[in-house]
Amino acid sequence: MAPPGYDLGQLCRPTEFLDYTAPVVRDFVRRVLPDETAGDATERARALYYAVRDGIHYEVYGADLSRAGLRASSIITRGVGFCVHKSIVYAAVARAAGVPSRLMYGDVRNHLASERLKLLVGGDVFRFHALNSVFLGGRWVKVTPVFSRLLCRLYRISPLEFDGVSDSLYHPYDEHGRRYMEFLRWHGEFDDFPYDLVVPGIRAAHPKLFESGVRTAAGSLAAETGRTETGRTETGGTTP
Repeated sequence: MAPPGYDLGQLCRPTEFLDYTAPVVRDFVRRVLPDETAGDATERARALYYAVRDGIHYEVYGADLSRAGLRASSIITRGVGFCVHKSIVYAAVARAAGVPSRLMYGDVRNHLASERLKLLVGGDVFRFHALNSVFLGGRWVKVTPVFSRLLCRLYRISPLEFDGVSDSLYHPYDEHGRRYMEFLRWHGEFDDFPYDLVVPGIRAAHPKLFESGVRTAAGSLAAETGRTETGRTETGGTTP
């Protein structure tokens, strides 16, 4: 049951950024769910979670943060983005499948960020980390379709799973028991992407991260691990 006074129908509608009526978004959903609203809502939400987590490449560098670039259709067309982008895609495709969705933002401390990324960010605290909440089984469930299985393997972080029942948030430790990510402050939940809050907020907190007003600096997170997709280092040796 929805919270009193809350219009779940509103949270299944397209918006400026959650533009799931665009052909490229519809095609993405149909590849995952040939019949978009058939079957159990939890299973639809789970299938779309893995499609976004592993089907949209995670990359913080070279990211487009323009209004046009932050529409779900634009992100799917490029096939790449970081947490802000991937959470927009997930919110859009969940709504397309009849699952009410919202966007969530919080500040986090990432203990395992690369040295270059910490230099550009100005430390290990990242403003406006993005995730989602979806309404399943009569309650809101938090879900984070962000770090792909590949990137988790390169950074030696256990990938987040989603069962559609329990909150799926970043694990506090990596697979070797080292502290990974802490949530420090929540900025709230939103029915559409709050562009005028998030993008200026990221730019103000992390000015060195930006190459221009709407694009982040060039680079590669995968390259900064010193590992390749096949488990070999960039210099040719094998990883331990």
